[in-house]
Amino acid sequence: MVRVKQTIQRSGQLVARYLSPALLATILAAIIVGLLLFVEPIHGLADNGDYYRAIFVNGLYKFKNYHMLSYVNPKLGIMQYYNETTAAVFSSQPLFVKAAVFLNKLFYSHHVFDLRFMGLVYYVPYLGGIYLLTEGLTHPYRKFRSYLIALLVVFIFADSSFTLYFNSFFAEPGMFVLTIYMFASILLLARHRYQHELWLIILYFVSVMLLIANKQQNAPLALSFVVVSLGLFSVIRHRAQWLWLGLGITGILVTGVLTYTLITKQFNDINKYQAFTHGVLMHTTDPSKKIKKQGISEQYALIQGQDYYPKNFTAIQPSSAYVQKHLNNQYSFMWIVEYYWHNPQQFQAQLDVVAEDMMITQVKAVGDYTQAAGKPAGAQVTYFTGFSTMAGAFFPQKFAFDLLLAVALALVFGVGAYQDLKRHRSAGVLRFFLVIGLLTIFIFVPIISIIGDGDADLAKHLFMVPMSLDLILVMFIADILNHRLWDTAGEIGKDRGQ
Repeated sequence: MVRVKQTIQRSGQLVARYLSPALLATILAAIIVGLLLFVEPIHGLADNGDYYRAIFVNGLYKFKNYHMLSYVNPKLGIMQYYNETTAAVFSSQPLFVKAAVFLNKLFYSHHVFDLRFMGLVYYVPYLGGIYLLTEGLTHPYRKFRSYLIALLVVFIFADSSFTLYFNSFFAEPGMFVLTIYMFASILLLARHRYQHELWLIILYFVSVMLLIANKQQNAPLALSFVVVSLGLFSVIRHRAQWLWLGLGITGILVTGVLTYTLITKQFNDINKYQAFTHGVLMHTTDPSKKIKKQGISEQYALIQGQDYYPKNFTAIQPSSAYVQKHLNNQYSFMWIVEYYWHNPQQFQAQLDVVAEDMMITQVKAVGDYTQAAGKPAGAQVTYFTGFSTMAGAFFPQKFAFDLLLAVALALVFGVGAYQDLKRHRSAGVLRFFLVIGLLTIFIFVPIISIIGDGDADLAKHLFMVPMSLDLILVMFIADILNHRLWDTAGEIGKDRGQ
């Protein structure tokens, strides 16, 4: 029995010496996600109608028998002539798509685009993000609990509901990877993991700016990341360097303003229309009476729940001149805010609907398989979806709970910030601003989504909400296990020699 115990101890020491928690998490994530994305039959997300914004402007086109909604399209054509298509929206997403097309031409074909190169462009930096995130959560420990934290990181962030996005032309995979880098860079700064911290600060600001510019709905996130950035002043002690932080924060604000002001009229019209049909007209017994009271013809109550691009026959064309004149031109987003101000119970019902779907991160509207896989149209992947399934099933489905949870988390991490302020340490302060910034996303993005697009496409519009909460959750658990939730020094002094 003694020998068995000694053998186990030696094995543990060898693992701790040659396999760090961060490397373990990276290897496991590489295997789990690699099998999903690259091994036949490949998986991803089918086109819901949004892909045109990323496909044509980047020199790709659809083959015959292109599938919408039901199946993933593993191959696209590469244009061999001058591409006159201009970008439909301002976004940093083309940086990723153009990189995938370049690699495809370099290693595969100049005529046919393989979707797996799109997955590869996200997969490689994703693994780097997993490594940095796990390192930030576990440094400087290599104890048993550190490996448990590494497994938790894999369980949450290698979940297929997140990584299916890699084989797609949605903007979300870029947001997913960039958010991990943003979070990891702050954690590593708080832990003073690397000697040259300037590179981590640069990584943080670049990740945040690309994240905000990735999608038009991300423009309001600039304010949340300004809050996160304020914590960096506790790390940078030299006032001469505060100017550079100020420039970085200004860059975040400018990126947010540009992303918002460059929203095209077509994109704006789509959001306005669905904010009306999927928001104002929903969860009320008499929508016609309410909109008439606000100055809009009651006949438009008949389009309740209709999409701007309807899947079936519709009695009225959303993009028609008649609808533009008699509906879209009669209200604005401020009109919607005023409407909900006069109908708070309806707005509360909308928030509860959002809360019900908040942690359901797998896109249900499209299929995850190619037609060659032999699965039914629209079939969903269940491989490695344990965390998203549990979170979607058991997370409380009331927005009031979300508010209470946000307050509780702010108070918990606030204690650690207060303790560190007294001891002249920066880690707890930086972590507190990080949590507060992410909590503003957790609370205000659902509100903005309802006002901006109703309850349409919630899994995509709320993507940053579960991401923010998941990151806070894993940091909360890691800090409890490492005994540094309220004392960021933890056991560093005792563990450095182990």
